[in-house]
Amino acid sequence: MEIGVRILLAFLVPQVIRVGGQEDGGNEGCAPGFQVKHYQVPFTGAFQKGQALIQVEFDDCAGNEDVKFEVSDPGFYVDGDLNLVPQRDVLHSRPVLFIHGLSAHADDMAQVEVTGLPVQSPHTLRDIVGVGQTLPFRSKRSLLIPPMIVTENQRAPFPRKIGRVISTERLGNHIFRLTGPGADQDPRGLFTIDIDTGEVSVSRSLDREAIDSYQLDVSTTDLAGKLVEGPAILVITVIDQNDNRPIFKETSYTGEVLEGSPTGTTVMTMTALDADDPGTDNAALRYIIVRQSPDKPSPNMFYIDAERGDIVTVISHELLDRETLPTTTYELEIVAKDMAGSEVGLMGTATATITITDKNDHAPEFTHTLFEAHVDEGSTGVVVNLTVDDRDDPNTGAWRAIYSIINGDPTLSFEIQTNPDNNEGMLSVAKPLDYEATAFHTLLIKVENEDALVPDVGYGPSSTATVHVTVLDINEGPVFFPDPLIVTRMENIPLGSFVASLNATDPDILQIQSIRYAVLRDPAGWLSVSPVTGTVNTSASLDRESPYVHDNKYTAVFIATDNGSPPATGTGSLVIHLEDYNDNAPFVVPSVAQVCEDAQDRNVVIVGGRDMDLPPNGAPFKIELGKQLGLDKTWKVTRVNSTHSQIMLLHTLKKANYQLPLIITDSGEPPLSNNTEVKVQVCVCKKNTMHCSSGHSHRASLLVLLATLLLALLCKYHQNHNTG
Repeated sequence: MEIGVRILLAFLVPQVIRVGGQEDGGNEGCAPGFQVKHYQVPFTGAFQKGQALIQVEFDDCAGNEDVKFEVSDPGFYVDGDLNLVPQRDVLHSRPVLFIHGLSAHADDMAQVEVTGLPVQSPHTLRDIVGVGQTLPFRSKRSLLIPPMIVTENQRAPFPRKIGRVISTERLGNHIFRLTGPGADQDPRGLFTIDIDTGEVSVSRSLDREAIDSYQLDVSTTDLAGKLVEGPAILVITVIDQNDNRPIFKETSYTGEVLEGSPTGTTVMTMTALDADDPGTDNAALRYIIVRQSPDKPSPNMFYIDAERGDIVTVISHELLDRETLPTTTYELEIVAKDMAGSEVGLMGTATATITITDKNDHAPEFTHTLFEAHVDEGSTGVVVNLTVDDRDDPNTGAWRAIYSIINGDPTLSFEIQTNPDNNEGMLSVAKPLDYEATAFHTLLIKVENEDALVPDVGYGPSSTATVHVTVLDINEGPVFFPDPLIVTRMENIPLGSFVASLNATDPDILQIQSIRYAVLRDPAGWLSVSPVTGTVNTSASLDRESPYVHDNKYTAVFIATDNGSPPATGTGSLVIHLEDYNDNAPFVVPSVAQVCEDAQDRNVVIVGGRDMDLPPNGAPFKIELGKQLGLDKTWKVTRVNSTHSQIMLLHTLKKANYQLPLIITDSGEPPLSNNTEVKVQVCVCKKNTMHCSSGHSHRASLLVLLATLLLALLCKYHQNHNTG
């Protein structure tokens, strides 16, 4: 096994040295690229930062302008004098370093072997090329297939040789074949193999971020295509170049930090991504803040963790005061750099906008300790606006004010509200003030915030203010008492009868004024008032049944006027509850009834009594026939209940209209009667249709009734005579 490994190493080292170093047929006098492709550096325990280890020989045959070098280990770089130099102290080195040189005229690679490393170092050439305890590239029979590497983004010309497959038992008529993705499968044609020599070449530039390795099959066949050796696996690894700059997930980030936060408070986290190999420094990102705007009070108010991207506060909590900072918003320009932040690393940028948010660390303070207001007695509304200062963020709970009256308003005559537009306190009179009662009010007002203050801040004396309110005297109108004045009177009392005495007083007790009375509204015109004494008498009959009376109540309005300057007036109402007097005779309804002349049912109609008076001056009613003689021979009235009676015919009548006289009497004291008539139409009825007379009614007089009675007797006599 060890012999095989030695054979492989003896073969592999020249292959590695040749990667990227093939001559492309340039000028005969100059071969662009590394003039020496294999170097050795002894390891003596550590490489010190800045120590020149070796000087490489590179010539692009055009003056070496704009040549860039990239070392496979980011801990090293090539300086302007072509020296390989550690960027930091190196205690553990990789056994093999690759240096990639690139300019507009050359693209080449050299190998640096580090000798003298500890035997147990995990980074050995065996590890780099993938040689383990078993040889994964060892196929049945004798194909030796080393793993091959290709640097991405190589430039033309192509093809470029990257390695060689060896067959120890190959005969002259055997040829090499390369199959698999990248050869005869998509992506086709990337790799080819010389059928005679086994040289493997890459045909065009590769992109590691698209495909980072290829696994192909190598075999040998005879000329007839018969398989002789293999297939065996060939692994081609694409070596990463730092060709992708870091990209932030967002171009702009926003964050907030509460004012007064302690130093080291995390504000936000910046995150960038790099598409290069995450196992190399090509994707090892480091974050830095390159600009802070504005840079006051310090250009270093914030710090960003180089590896995690966390932005934290550096400024002290005392200076992180929103009210004293020149601005509440800071903008940081953040750079993410790969190659672990080295000078050769690629960069990506983004901005972070940080807002210093407010906390309620300032109590509101009145702009004055004393406010004054003047208000007319009897009026309401806003009398004074109280102004405050608050250094917290406007339109927040830490700024919005809440006002309260804490003293001087036992009758709750005042109220105070916050003006949402300017945060001022609007002190208003809620109940009209009386100059004669109190001409001067002293109020103590307190202001607080919607949000609670922070623990170390409290409300001080400036958060209270005194308001002096002076009440101005005005000529107030007389006031009636009681209002309304309610009295009870019988209707129909004599003209000039006493009804009530009005009582109006002047609130201006500090002034001597006289009062005169007048009628303001008397709908029925029933009342008069004495201008001086306020005595109300009847000027017309009081009628409870009048349309101006509602629910037995009549309302009139009076006005009282003082002799102030200018005069003031007041109004009061007089409500008269009218008691009923039996002054309305009852009447019957309906006044018309119809009956068929041949009807078997002699019931004509049920009539009811009505009376505009109230009980007991109404029902029960007594309904009876009029006083004419003979009515009871044809008609009959029978009581149904206390308000209704039944009218009946005692015999048939011919078609005509008859006026039936009735007498209706109520139950008042004294009772009232009414002589009335009911028109009874006797009609001819055929097929549910009544044919009634439209002529004048016949009076149910004595002569008519006697004639009718005589006719009935004669008919009866004639009928009896014929029967006998």
